[in-house]
Amino acid sequence: MDSINSSRAPEPVGLYPHAKRLGNLLFLSGVGPRERGSRKIPGVELDEKGNIISYDIEIQCRSVFQNVRWILEEAGSSWDKLIDVTVFLTNMKDDFPAYNKLYAEYFKDNQPCRTTIEIKSLPTPIAIELKCIASV
Repeated sequence: MDSINSSRAPEPVGLYPHAKRLGNLLFLSGVGPRERGSRKIPGVELDEKGNIISYDIEIQCRSVFQNVRWILEEAGSSWDKLIDVTVFLTNMKDDFPAYNKLYAEYFKDNQPCRTTIEIKSLPTPIAIELKCIASV
C-alpha cells in the first residue's frame, strides 16, 4: 500500500497521508477547504478566539473540490475517476441547497456514488469535508 501526500493540497491536521493507493483503488483521507501553508480557510471569518463568525459554503465547496482534484492528480488519478464521495456538512439545513447545486455543476460529467451526512463539527473551523474513493 502506497501513501500519497500532495504538494498542493493543505497539510493534514494529524498523522495521516492525503491518500493511500491499494491496487487500482485510491482512498483519500478527509479533505477540507483549507489552503496549503496557511491557517486561512477560504470563505471563513473567525473571531480572535478562532470561533466562526461567518462563512460562505459556496467558497468552501469550490476550495474543497480543488483540493480533492489536486490530491487525485498527484496520486495518478483524476476527477473523472471518482467512484464514491462521502460529504460531511456541519449545517445541512442551510448549506445543502448551495452545496448540492455546486456538486451538480462539478460532477455533471462524472457521477460517483454519494452520501451526505450532517455532523456537529469538524476538526478545524470548516463547514464541509469530503472523503473519496477513486480508481487509478
